[in-house]
Amino acid sequence: MCYTHLVYQLQACARHQTPHIGKKLHCHIIKTGIDLCRSISNNLINMYGKCGLIRDSLNLFNLLPHRDPVSWASILTANNQANLPHLTLSMFPAMFKQDGLQPDHYVFACLVKACAILGAIKQGKQVHASFIVSPFSDDDVVKSSLVDMYAKCGLPDIGHVVFDSISAKNTISWTALISGYAQSGRKLDAIQLFQKMPTKNLLSWTALISGLVQSGHWVDSFYLFMEMQSKGIDIVDPFILSSIIGASANLAVLGLGKQIHCLVLLLGYESSLFVSNALVDMYAKCSDILAAKKIFGEMFKRDIVSWTSVIVGTAQHGLAEEALSLHDQMLSTGLKPNEVTFVGLIYACSHVGLVSKGRYFFNSMIKDYGMSPSLQHYTCLLDLLSRSGHLEEAENLIKTMPFKPDEATWAALLSACNHHRNTDIGIRVADHLLSLTPEDPSTYILLSNTYASAAMWESVSKVRRLMADMEVRREPGYSCIVLGKESRLFLAGETSHPEKDEIFGLLKELDAEMKRRGYIPDTSSVLHDLEQQEKERHLFWHSERLAVAYGLLKGIPGTVLHIVKNLRVCRDCHTVLKFISMIVKREIVVRDANRYHHFKDGKCSCNNFW
Repeated sequence: MCYTHLVYQLQACARHQTPHIGKKLHCHIIKTGIDLCRSISNNLINMYGKCGLIRDSLNLFNLLPHRDPVSWASILTANNQANLPHLTLSMFPAMFKQDGLQPDHYVFACLVKACAILGAIKQGKQVHASFIVSPFSDDDVVKSSLVDMYAKCGLPDIGHVVFDSISAKNTISWTALISGYAQSGRKLDAIQLFQKMPTKNLLSWTALISGLVQSGHWVDSFYLFMEMQSKGIDIVDPFILSSIIGASANLAVLGLGKQIHCLVLLLGYESSLFVSNALVDMYAKCSDILAAKKIFGEMFKRDIVSWTSVIVGTAQHGLAEEALSLHDQMLSTGLKPNEVTFVGLIYACSHVGLVSKGRYFFNSMIKDYGMSPSLQHYTCLLDLLSRSGHLEEAENLIKTMPFKPDEATWAALLSACNHHRNTDIGIRVADHLLSLTPEDPSTYILLSNTYASAAMWESVSKVRRLMADMEVRREPGYSCIVLGKESRLFLAGETSHPEKDEIFGLLKELDAEMKRRGYIPDTSSVLHDLEQQEKERHLFWHSERLAVAYGLLKGIPGTVLHIVKNLRVCRDCHTVLKFISMIVKREIVVRDANRYHHFKDGKCSCNNFW
């Protein structure tokens, strides 16, 4: 077998990812004593790398007596493809220290890609500087890689400067920059650049739409998706579907999600793993946990994302025991939990008060899986301890954790102190929180009520003065209800709604019936210096009550009412919704800022942990 044919065969193995044939060729080379010239050696390194056999690539690379820039480009490419970009950067200095070689344009492209994957902007800028003074400074492929790196590192403006220097701009460079602006939240810049793009294809549409989804422009992403469809762009790759499903999930609009699901079925992408994962997440976030579990149950193949999505989904819907059971099933398949899985598991424990189990999972991720808990893990554990009344342990945790707790973390602990009527710890936490000069208006309300409940009127006055000086205004509570194709938004205290008289009348009837059944308004979440009657009036006009009343008046009798609220449901409204579900014999599902509540027959799925 001649050298040329061997090289051709090895390149074919790399393209088609057939390592068993590549290994046979390697054995043939060794047995027949064919000289391992650089061309064959480099192609063997490339073949093993492209086939995912990084150890074989590294072993062969280390055995080479003489390495050239192609050898280095092959091994660095293999490292990146094996998701080992840190190895690419750590190996590179040996190229000139040991082998006395300078990087060519292929090596520069590998280094830039490694920096992009790692988000290592400092090293990326160093590589960029070396590239500029190299003989390859005009190479458009490296420049396209630099555009991609700066875009992924959140510096699209620098990427734009590099982009402008490219002599022959291709789809990859256009798409990278558009994606960078979109992911950075620069919607107008992304759209304007997209409009200038000479030839648009599915890849460029996907970059724009997916980037906007990631930066929170969910409504805009839907309009663009519809525009793309109107232009007859064939969806030959399902990734864009998973992105737009994600937009439906974040908007919590079940109807839109179902329409995209129908499109998935129509295009035949229901077996796509990442589309199915997105559907599980979407249905869970849109309050239809049964549909999420059905999709999960029908999946032919599941990865850690699939299991984590259904575990987190069931946990958020109050099905803690089921979430823990799913975790056990996942372990039995041989899959190991990742960081997000542990967030879901500790969250599940938090919302049913399983303190020992939550501590076990937190310690397990460190001891059994060698993971370092993130701020989110500490926050979940803190939430578990706080909700369950272990306030001293929660206070110690917040002081000793390796992350600086933010305002929201301290406020959550203070809220728990108020809930459990622990004034001593509550005052300590409130004093510390006040020293941070909070920015969230709701924190000031919490502080004011904490000091007022302890009769610390000077502190109350101080908080009120700060509120006045900073012109603090609490974020208005709002709730959205979807009835068929109609969506209605209600603001707390809204009295200008066209159907306000009907809504008010129904709420009055329900209020009277609730009081006959033992309801006593809980005014602890209202500012303390108001009269009792005024406090109750404030509660009466909370947005979720208006949305429920509207749903009862306008919705199809017997159907489930789905409501999304921007703030945490207060304790009084939580009690009220339990009463209403029992009185009208309807299930009410509320997604608030913390979790999902399924109110049915006078009970809530959260078991009063929220």
